[in-house]
Amino acid sequence: MAYISFQPQDYFNTKLYTGNGSTNAITGVGFQPDWVWVKNRTDASTNHLVTDAVRAATKCLFPNLTNAEVTEANALQSFDSDGFTLGSDSSVNTNTKNWVSWNWRANGSGSSNTDGSITSTVSANTTSGFSIVTYTGTGANATIGHGLGVAPKMIIFKNRSSVKAWSVYHSSIGATKFLFLNDTGAETTYTPMFNDTEPTSSVFSVGTDLATNVSSDNYVAYCFAEKTGFSKFGSYTGNGSTDGVFLYTGFKPAFVIFKKTNATGNWGLLDSTRSYANVANHTLAANLSDAESSFGGGESVFGASNKVDIVSNGIKIREASDYNNASGATYIYLAFAESPIVSSNGVPAVAR
Repeated sequence: MAYISFQPQDYFNTKLYTGNGSTNAITGVGFQPDWVWVKNRTDASTNHLVTDAVRAATKCLFPNLTNAEVTEANALQSFDSDGFTLGSDSSVNTNTKNWVSWNWRANGSGSSNTDGSITSTVSANTTSGFSIVTYTGTGANATIGHGLGVAPKMIIFKNRSSVKAWSVYHSSIGATKFLFLNDTGAETTYTPMFNDTEPTSSVFSVGTDLATNVSSDNYVAYCFAEKTGFSKFGSYTGNGSTDGVFLYTGFKPAFVIFKKTNATGNWGLLDSTRSYANVANHTLAANLSDAESSFGGGESVFGASNKVDIVSNGIKIREASDYNNASGATYIYLAFAESPIVSSNGVPAVAR
């Protein structure tokens, strides 16, 4: 059985809110977040937006776009002890609209890290296995410290200075290949992205590609290590059946991402807060501005067949959906916990 000595909600939490078009203090996250990912659930014209404590609250990036970092004084304005405060910007706070925010806890604004050949600024939480890393590219093969103490299973990179794609490393496809978070593309073999070198317990490697290491450009990397009972990163092959694959995570998932790797496919985002009862199908696409499937706007992306059961020890896929269960297709996934099988107080989690 999986066992962790902390409550998952102390390090990751999903928070829903309603926009008011004015100053909006969002509370109930349960901690001061260091990385916040926001999406309008009801409008198909609003981009995903992420901001973090290392770059500063007002510095915005958009996971479904290649845009460089922008400063939005009236978007997310501050990280607070129990959440965050929004301004009036429509990218995060359109009046009366339904929003979702996914919140991760790292370790504040970060500190200098000299483990790699490039000095980085790192905000690392070794308990939950999450770090935020910023660095300046050199244009030459390099290593960069991540502060986790164990090798990351997944890293999401963005060039902050230039219009470039979001590059993704996932351990299931290895450092010889990459995916782009902002599009549907299949895995691609390409040495200059990660220098064909797997991350270690102290550093990750970058090559000479513009998405990860062009000279003088600024970058951010979000790094995730696997923690038993809290996070899981893996791969599987779809069976094309309504009696779909079961993914054992060792916990009741709070948040899941799916991506087909051997062919084109959207990045599906699912959480147990929006989908609070099985079957769960409140899906958003990380690479698109489309609305959530339950509101209708996402149906053109995922169709009606995007159903899973979220249970005490993993995820049971319930449809032959192309985005997570096409016959013979290969997929990667990541999941964060709502409840471990056994928590620190010894109480078992119960399947819904």
